[in-house]
Amino acid sequence: SRLLWRCGHAFIQVGGCATGGSAAEQVNNGSVEPGCPDQIAPIKAKMMKQTSRESLHRRNTECEVFDDGTNTFFWRAHTVTVLFILTCALVYVTLLEETPQDTAYNTKRGIVASILVFLCFGVTQAKDGPFTRPHPAYWRFWLCVTVVYELFLIFILFQTVHDGRQFMKYIDPKLGVPLPERDYGGNCLIYDPGNTTDPFHNIWDKMDGFVPAHFLGWYIKTLMIRDWWMCMIISVMFEFLEYSLEHQLPNFSECWWDHWIMDVLVCNGLGIYCGMKTLAWLSMKPYQWQGLWNIPTYKGKIKRIAFQFTPYSWVKFEWKPASNLRRWLAVLGIIFMFLLAELNTFYLKFVLWMPPEHYLVLLRLVFFVNVGGVAMREIYDFMDDPKFHKKLGQQAWLVAAITVTEFLIVVKYDPNTIMLPIPFFITQCWLLGIFLIFTWTLWRFFIRDITLRYKETRRRKQEAPADRDRPLGNGNTAAPSGRSKLNGSSDTLRQRKA
Repeated sequence: SRLLWRCGHAFIQVGGCATGGSAAEQVNNGSVEPGCPDQIAPIKAKMMKQTSRESLHRRNTECEVFDDGTNTFFWRAHTVTVLFILTCALVYVTLLEETPQDTAYNTKRGIVASILVFLCFGVTQAKDGPFTRPHPAYWRFWLCVTVVYELFLIFILFQTVHDGRQFMKYIDPKLGVPLPERDYGGNCLIYDPGNTTDPFHNIWDKMDGFVPAHFLGWYIKTLMIRDWWMCMIISVMFEFLEYSLEHQLPNFSECWWDHWIMDVLVCNGLGIYCGMKTLAWLSMKPYQWQGLWNIPTYKGKIKRIAFQFTPYSWVKFEWKPASNLRRWLAVLGIIFMFLLAELNTFYLKFVLWMPPEHYLVLLRLVFFVNVGGVAMREIYDFMDDPKFHKKLGQQAWLVAAITVTEFLIVVKYDPNTIMLPIPFFITQCWLLGIFLIFTWTLWRFFIRDITLRYKETRRRKQEAPADRDRPLGNGNTAAPSGRSKLNGSSDTLRQRKA
């Protein structure tokens, strides 16, 4: 009966024999007018064909998902409830609480209250993104936090250098003081025979909190990018950037084994490896969702709660950078923005006088962990299917704006450091790399295509005279007459059709 109702509803939309709600009721009850079955049959076939195309497209891009459609209290919007609680809080502050006479305190509290009201609005009313687990409201919250952070960066950008650095004292009174960066270079001996107490002290000195941070960071980046080659390219390229910019920031000056063994092979490499194993498990995992109260056993309920923090469905990223020029430029842009965001982490600490262990630095990393995955998914959807995703996603747009704004703050607050001349041999290496990329792009997407088209045209021209001069069954070459004079012989027509 459900299938008949769908067919009848589709037939009503295109203008069938029955109109209005009465016709839909007739189809739903199983009573159809005499002239309808012949017309419903092609519509039914068309709907089934369209459904099969949609399912095929879904299976090509993501794995199949089975959901029983349970909609509990946890998944409802609660817009009125949030509005009521927010109104009660504002009424309490207005009527029952005495306002302090401290201007600085009132200013801070007013800014925080304004941000909280905006977050409440965004969590309940903002547009949903591509992620829905553990809850859509979670990702709407981070979308609003992204807007707040971008507005904060714009405010810092429009201040003078002194006022911007001193403004950080309103967040933490310990800030606003210039701090020297730690030098990771110096003695680079792995085994120091001069130190009889601990000859491996150089290795232990490098074992700080940044080692697990490197591993965890690249594990999460692998889950965002979902491609081993891109992760390794970004990892190696950042080490080259540290080599190139160690004359600007002291903490880029590291030992060779710290660059390539501890960073690339151990921390980054192990994080990428674990991330790829997690991606393999997520791609093979069955995505069958059932309501918590529909599961009979306690073990199944606990498992269902744990799987709530896994993706609702899984999409395998196939970047294919060499397939066309658009995807190649998009991949280059993604790599560039990743590297720029990594550099901003170090340069922002330097220009805003924040120590590496400050909680604001950690909060920024947590922020990018939560918004980076959504941004990469939106970028991939926009690049992979531009006909369906006609514009760049909102989170990807904001993340790109934040990355550019952070870099502009660095340029404004300390242009002398940014403009320090790069050593000549390093400049030569970067120019050579850019030239090779440009040359490969020109050959792959322009010269190679022109050459292939020329060879194909030449091959067709060589085959055309052979088709005209091919003898018939009696050994004579018959001249086409009548209709064949216009369209060619029947053999040539069959060959063209083939």
